Amino acid sequence: MPEYKNEINEIIIKKRKTNRNLTLSNIIDFILVCFIIVLFYVTMPVTSTKVLFIPKGSTNDIITYLNKSGYEMNVLDAVIIKSMGYVQSGWIDINQNKLTKMDFIYKLITSKAALKNITLIPGETSYVFLKKLANEFNLSEEKLTKLYNEYAYKADGNILADTYSLPIGMKEDYMIFYLFSQTNKKYEEFSKKIFGVYDKKKWYNYITLASVIQKEAATINEMPIVASVIHNRLKKGMKLQMDGTLNYGRYSNTIVTADRIREDESHYNTYKYAGLPKDPICAVSLDAIKAAIFPVKSNYLYFVRNNRNGLHKFANNFEEHQANIRANIGVEKNYSKVKEVESQIDVEAQNIMKTDIAEQKPVSIKDLFNNIN
Repeated sequence: MPEYKNEINEIIIKKRKTNRNLTLSNIIDFILVCFIIVLFYVTMPVTSTKVLFIPKGSTNDIITYLNKSGYEMNVLDAVIIKSMGYVQSGWIDINQNKLTKMDFIYKLITSKAALKNITLIPGETSYVFLKKLANEFNLSEEKLTKLYNEYAYKADGNILADTYSLPIGMKEDYMIFYLFSQTNKKYEEFSKKIFGVYDKKKWYNYITLASVIQKEAATINEMPIVASVIHNRLKKGMKLQMDGTLNYGRYSNTIVTADRIREDESHYNTYKYAGLPKDPICAVSLDAIKAAIFPVKSNYLYFVRNNRNGLHKFANNFEEHQANIRANIGVEKNYSKVKEVESQIDVEAQNIMKTDIAEQKPVSIKDLFNNIN
């Protein structure tokens, strides 16, 4: 009997060993299959732009972003990335259009793009800026202009006046879309702080108004005063009659002459046509937008450059304006932009520009919209 039991025990032990070996073999086979699948997956071809923008966020957020951008990333990619490190945010220098999935992931984790700064000066036109962009980044001006005209919301003002850090190697389409999206993001953020909403059509009415202010004001602190002149003239149905509106497009930096005023038939000619131009004249700063929305309270209807300091003299009526013009006769031009005596309106304008927009309320916003619509 004991011998029989021993035989049974031996059989059971052998079966257990066999089962363990089989299980181990299955596990090894499974691991090998998984390894082959992963190896096959990471060697799959990927097509990418040579320069890629990655937003800040978790690995899963970035995987979602890349999916929306057409890169077909999934959970396995997230696991591989997390096992190797983390994705760099900002501009990534992929440096090639075709590569393997593994190479692509490695680039995401380790690469940074070479960046170059370019500044869109407040008051500059898109016509001039696109030339500068093409020259600085060795791009096609023709392609940039075509893309800009095709996707721009307005003729100008679609790119905020600012300094941009852009990657060398970015193509024309990506460049334009990036500048548009960054500007729209800033516009939306600024609008929501003031109005609580972002109405693009109404907002661009303010961009148009701000572009006139940008061309005309001598300093940031003058902007709310120039804005008040524009609002006052619009309310009275007066033509703006401002030279700066004729510095659009290719005429950005040209002197406006009497001949030009007579001959220009465009909607930018505020000597011939009442109201604001249909489109912004130029790129604007956030300061100019702020002044457009928060004009100082004044009765001013006219202004002229003061030769003594390069600032403007403002007047309530035409007689005062003529006197200010005569006062410049024989005075040598000095653009120090220092005012010896400041009026209460000057102080109010300075306070407007110093105040956080989140703490300001637009004055009679309904009237402002009516004025510039």
